[in-house]
Amino acid sequence: MMSTEPGTAGAPRPAGRPRSQEADVAILSAALDLLIEQGAQQTSIEQVARRAGVTRATVYRRFAGKTELLVRTLEWANHDDDPGFTGWRDLEHMFGDWAAYLAEPRNRLLLRRLYGSRDDHPELMAAYRLVSGGRREAAVRAALAGARAAGRLPAQVDVDVVQELLSAALLYHVGTRPDDQEPGQILAYLMTIMKQLGLRS
Repeated sequence: MMSTEPGTAGAPRPAGRPRSQEADVAILSAALDLLIEQGAQQTSIEQVARRAGVTRATVYRRFAGKTELLVRTLEWANHDDDPGFTGWRDLEHMFGDWAAYLAEPRNRLLLRRLYGSRDDHPELMAAYRLVSGGRREAAVRAALAGARAAGRLPAQVDVDVVQELLSAALLYHVGTRPDDQEPGQILAYLMTIMKQLGLRS
């Protein structure tokens, strides 16, 4: 799962000439906010510059265009290099993390924006898959394989197929369920699916 904590929605930033690193963060944060608020199609470089409190020239000095900016924004907000992450203790630990993430309406909206942009801006989905994969996808497979080895899942279950089914279930939940779901409700939803796949307590 990805995190959108670096971005903060709100009013345009105060006018002025921020230092280079401050400008980088302001631009990326503004782009993330606008992507979530109104989607890739409606977001423009001019809007990003205004929200970040910089000039359009400042944005264009860093990014060739809107697509490059939004791809970099996803990479910045959803990196997969947390040195403290070593996997989950068990499936309940993993699903608890997922439920906490999906209980945040901002995260749910970002996922819908990304999947809604796949035809007009396929680069965004490609970037999301790249930054949300890696070690975390391997950790999901490891958690599922560990449950199978412990006898909690049927011996014949294919963990890669289960992982695909879980991804589909998460997208269905984000697309059809209200955004005010509590973490406990989302966790119960995931555990119900896993029980149908043969998960034992």
